[in-house]
Amino acid sequence: MIGYRRVLAVPGLASLLGVSLIARAALAADMMTLTLYVVLGLHMSYAAAGGVAAALTTGLALGAPLLGRLIDRRGARVVLLVTAAVQIVFWASVPFLPYPVLMGAAFVAGLLMVPAQLVTRQAIAATTPAGQRRAAFALESIQGELSYVLGPPIVILGAAAISPGAVAWGAGAAIVVGGVGIAVLNPPLRAEDEDEAEADAGPTARPRPRRSEWLGPSMVAVLVMAFGTTVLLSGTELSIVATLRAAGQVSWAGPVVAVYGLSSIVGGLVYGSLSRPLPTWLLLAGLGLATSPAALAHSWPTLCVAGIAAGLLTAPTLSMVADAVSRLAPASVRGEATGLQSSALSAGFALGSPMVGGAIDMTTPAYGFVAAGLAGLGAALAGHLLSRRGTAGPRPPLQSSAASQPAELVGQSL
Repeated sequence: MIGYRRVLAVPGLASLLGVSLIARAALAADMMTLTLYVVLGLHMSYAAAGGVAAALTTGLALGAPLLGRLIDRRGARVVLLVTAAVQIVFWASVPFLPYPVLMGAAFVAGLLMVPAQLVTRQAIAATTPAGQRRAAFALESIQGELSYVLGPPIVILGAAAISPGAVAWGAGAAIVVGGVGIAVLNPPLRAEDEDEAEADAGPTARPRPRRSEWLGPSMVAVLVMAFGTTVLLSGTELSIVATLRAAGQVSWAGPVVAVYGLSSIVGGLVYGSLSRPLPTWLLLAGLGLATSPAALAHSWPTLCVAGIAAGLLTAPTLSMVADAVSRLAPASVRGEATGLQSSALSAGFALGSPMVGGAIDMTTPAYGFVAAGLAGLGAALAGHLLSRRGTAGPRPPLQSSAASQPAELVGQSL
């Protein structure tokens, strides 16, 4: 745990992780918030609620790279404050919007969502030394797991105890508070040596490399594995609900998901303290293999047991994806690269449920876990093959101390 103490001793990082947790917990529950409002507040179907959630997710996937590019050009504070203002308008108006308008507004809100994750990941890459970055991203992944453990249950309890409209206001307030808090902290998004290198290059230097220079096979491999990871995770959640519903134990879905989340936190803490990392593709392949045996579980206690192994590998896989993006992206385009990572993760969450749901409809809930595991294995294999192609030849020079490591070292992390 010495490594974690060193990471948290990095100036401003502990405060950033604490403040961004507020926004990320609300962001983790935003789809649940809108779902409950449509079903309980507007008294419409779950299909209608799914339409609003899909609009928000589509906006998130499309908006993340654009916001990342704006952060690269204008800095984090301006983007955070502008998006926080958009979120104030959206969440304050949710209880008063008719359904068609709500769908369009949800898309715009997703497109201009407070980029708490983007800024946090960029700040970690900029402020932590290379030897501590894996532990720092492990903490960031653990923060994400805490967000999912805390956010949705709070929203569900609030909707039952108060009202769906009031919960929408509360979720919006948390997103805004977190975004404004990060803007006040204004964490550095480039390391000192990166700023000095750009200053030494003078005004004639090209500030942004062409996308083809950094969005090559190695980066695409990371994005494919990010997508595959969240397809697996969202498919696993759906399979848990389907399995417990078939067993008449759907009320135990929350505790089972909590076991997965807590196991992931433990796995992230352990992995971040190891002296040598494992390749991302190997972690994802292990996660896929560990997910499939849950097909043999038919009750909530056995699902809890089956979920421990998969949970232990979840945060390490996500942390290595974030670490690989930070190493492959030049400093001047790190925001756009991190935005692409967020888009890949969002797309995986959006597509994982229908993909695995189709497998469940055609077979049984047990095969949902198999389908989710195979999706992870397929993404791991594709990522491994792409990363080998990316490290087979010479790499173009990158404008980042984090990304300018030898290709073979970057390849080992993939």
